[in-house]
Amino acid sequence: MAKELHCRDVGFDCEAVVVAESDDEVLAQVAEHAKSVHGMTDEQIEDPEFGSQVKAQIHDQA
Repeated sequence: MAKELHCRDVGFDCEAVVVAESDDEVLAQVAEHAKSVHGMTDEQIEDPEFGSQVKAQIHDQA
């Protein structure tokens, strides 16, 4: 079953939805989105607190 994450669920005012086949793929896509759209740095993305927040919001696609 596909996994998804809504960017707004991580605290951004953003309508983006990431959909992938696994949690790891979602995390990779979220990292790229966070850099390119929200201007986050690698250091911010690799912060354990941000990673935990993202992982907690990944769920099975409806």
